Amino acid sequence: MNTRRLKDVIAGKLTPAAAFFSGTIVFIIAIALYLKSKPILEIKSPGDLLFSTTWLPSQGDFGFFQFIIGTLYVTILALVIAIPLSLLSAIYLAEYARENFRLKVLPLVDLLAGIPSVVYGVFGILAIVPAIAYITPLVGKLGIPLLTMGSYSTGFSLLAGSMVLAIMVFPVIISISHEVIRAVPFEVREASLSLGATRWQTIKHAVLRSALPGLAAAIILGFSRAFGETMAVLMVAGTVLNHIPESLFDPVYPLPALIALNYGEMMSIPMYDSALLLASLILMFVILLFTLAARLILMRIERRMAHG
Repeated sequence: MNTRRLKDVIAGKLTPAAAFFSGTIVFIIAIALYLKSKPILEIKSPGDLLFSTTWLPSQGDFGFFQFIIGTLYVTILALVIAIPLSLLSAIYLAEYARENFRLKVLPLVDLLAGIPSVVYGVFGILAIVPAIAYITPLVGKLGIPLLTMGSYSTGFSLLAGSMVLAIMVFPVIISISHEVIRAVPFEVREASLSLGATRWQTIKHAVLRSALPGLAAAIILGFSRAFGETMAVLMVAGTVLNHIPESLFDPVYPLPALIALNYGEMMSIPMYDSALLLASLILMFVILLFTLAARLILMRIERRMAHG
């Protein structure tokens, strides 16, 4: 009995310490990145660094605007592609699919989550990039601004990076959304059906409403995965310097790709290391802002449901 009580006391002491340590890691990383990026902040104003589009390290010009915009474009477009397809897939697996089919598909979805990002990048180069290169001239003739072909038509583009990233986000959102929808009590469905609602009306107005906070959390996790993804996007996005994409078929250069591609060269150019570590700090800050915004939206949804 004393041994069990001792184990309980030790576990009670260790778990808060572990939670505190996990929380402080974020602050430790942020402080370390700030100290390493401080030299360039002392000679360049934050406005010049954040809003300049010129990246010429050999001349001392470090403008991050094109990389920040590239990161936002790739991530937002990937989620625009991934969220509807993922939620519809989760609804089908949870509400319509037969048990035999569900048991076969869900392990494949989990397998997708475990595939290394470089494999997704290779798939993008072999399948997605050639397809985009083929359709770019055809779609460009339509004259739609977002689809108009610029001076690039190789297929390595914003659209290719977003599609690869969307495929990588699919398993995260599908798996969590499926579990959240299945967790809705069966009584909710029975009550809706007994009032004369159709099966789809029951799913739309009763099941999804009850599962909304969990679905929002699934999207937040998918968003967090998409924002920091490096290798797959780097392989298919084009990474053209000093260029802000004006259409879906233009190349894009996100922040993670900047850090991954240039970190090995930083020792030979003054302030290069400080600039790249500042890019890491900016990426971390942007992820923090969007995560907080997503959490606030989730809290508002939960509060509205509690009062509704």
